Amino acid sequence: MNMPVHNVPAGVMLALLEELAAFSAPGPGVTRLLYTPEWYRAQQFLQERWAGLGLKVRTDEVGNVYGTLTGSKVTDKVILTGSHIDTVVNGGRYDGAYGVAAAAAALHYLQVTFGQPLRSLEVVSFCEEEGSRFPLTFWGSGNVTGLYNGSERGSFADVDGVTLGAAMAACGLGGIETSGVGDIAATEGGREFTSSPARRDITAYIELHIEQGIILERNSQEIGVVQAIAGQRRYIVKIGGTANHAGTTPMGLRRDALAGSAEMLLALERSAVAEGDPLVATTGRLEVHPGTPNVIPGEVQFTLDIRHSEAGNLERFCSGILEEFAGIAGRRGLDLEVLPLLATAPAPMDKGMCAALEQICEKQGKSYRSMVSGAGHDAQLFAPLCPAAMIFVPSRGGISHSPDEYSSPEELAAGLEVLTSILYELAYTEN
Repeated sequence: MNMPVHNVPAGVMLALLEELAAFSAPGPGVTRLLYTPEWYRAQQFLQERWAGLGLKVRTDEVGNVYGTLTGSKVTDKVILTGSHIDTVVNGGRYDGAYGVAAAAAALHYLQVTFGQPLRSLEVVSFCEEEGSRFPLTFWGSGNVTGLYNGSERGSFADVDGVTLGAAMAACGLGGIETSGVGDIAATEGGREFTSSPARRDITAYIELHIEQGIILERNSQEIGVVQAIAGQRRYIVKIGGTANHAGTTPMGLRRDALAGSAEMLLALERSAVAEGDPLVATTGRLEVHPGTPNVIPGEVQFTLDIRHSEAGNLERFCSGILEEFAGIAGRRGLDLEVLPLLATAPAPMDKGMCAALEQICEKQGKSYRSMVSGAGHDAQLFAPLCPAAMIFVPSRGGISHSPDEYSSPEELAAGLEVLTSILYELAYTEN
């Protein structure tokens, strides 16, 4: 494999990351929620900077921003790379933004060093992935891949009652309808808006991201080659008992909803540990009613978040643990209601691209490991549609979604070099 990419300068990437961090609402860390002034200015900034890097810039109707290097041989297909720029409240400066900044820096380096590619390369800054403002996720990539059809704009609102459509309109977005992929729909303020529902021109998607976990750091490894993004099951579990006086109700006559829930959650932890990696199971919220010190809890509600990279294993574990919950409830005389909230399938990454990434790491002398992503990413939406791959770099202490989120410049530069190399292989070589 011919691979002349080496010593990719990290200055453009690091500068973009620093500059993007300034687009934030007041408070600790970075807060950049979808369709807020901070978000709008950040996307505008990227358009200006990318144009200055020699990329052809455009924006689609939901606010995804693209920068393109048009290929000399194949111009109607693109190799897409990037990530998202929205954040959680009081998040860090690397989640999402790193993938956007690195992709732009990689395209700039490739153009300056090797000229026009054979196949078109495109960097994307997805408008949203986190679901921090509106109760839906992957709004940016979901509009590109056909997950959403536009009906969501009036159906979802933020905590202040502002609908998704109204927030889009406030940014001058969403009022455009076209029929063709890549057709220019309108020009406003010097920006091109295009509509690209369920794009069919993407031949590969590569996303560079911080790990948001501690595995790479703990093992002193530079690169994670993601083999799959875990599927998820989320539930709300409601346990019904009898609220009664804490001093006058004998222990043997109680229908204690909290005690039953505690037994269920211990069973969940025990079963998850026995199942082993990569399965994880979490209860992140538990509500107790009536919540009075001298009253036996009559009702408890808790959440379940269960993830695994293999669909069969995920289904088997969920069925097993819910059956165990039913047994505990029956033995204790409790009512049990389970409400499914989310069911996403595991998303395997492309085996050929994973193998290419491993070869690149070996040729560059970088330590790496194959791994599963427990967190969701835009790449999982592309996996069913085209070859998709993800590259991880270490996160200090495994911390993410926090002002303390950090990856060193050297770690970020290592990821940039691997990303640039795979883009070179895909866009500049005859294959």
